[in-house]
Amino acid sequence: MFVKTIHILTKVYNELDIITPQVEEAVAESGIQDGMVTVITKHTTTGITVNEALECLESDISIALATFAPEDRPYSHARMLRDYGSTAGNPTGHLKAMLTGNHCHFLVQDGKVVKGGAQEVYFCEFDGPAQRNILVVVEGK
Repeated sequence: MFVKTIHILTKVYNELDIITPQVEEAVAESGIQDGMVTVITKHTTTGITVNEALECLESDISIALATFAPEDRPYSHARMLRDYGSTAGNPTGHLKAMLTGNHCHFLVQDGKVVKGGAQEVYFCEFDGPAQRNILVVVEGK
């Protein structure tokens, strides 16, 4: 098994970042020829999803997520959390992350990620800007 951490510094509160090149680089580094690659975010207000890299589609995805979890709703999570010593102001991030999921899987064949021609791996930030960590786990032979 090979594990690599991708570090990302996000720039804004909500953003979609294509990380396909970093995932493909990790697979190449692993030396594994046949197996699986899993991409996992280590944060509860971020997501991992797979979709086509079209600006118009990215806009539609952002609008759909904002419609599902609008910022102006009275969320229970928007309150003082004694354990953290601060106010939780990120309920929408948790809900959007729940929708996008926190991981994706692809086959690895002949040392390459097997994906459709239009498929890209997205890291989704819903509580930025922040320093984020994503695990790429390659398993096989």
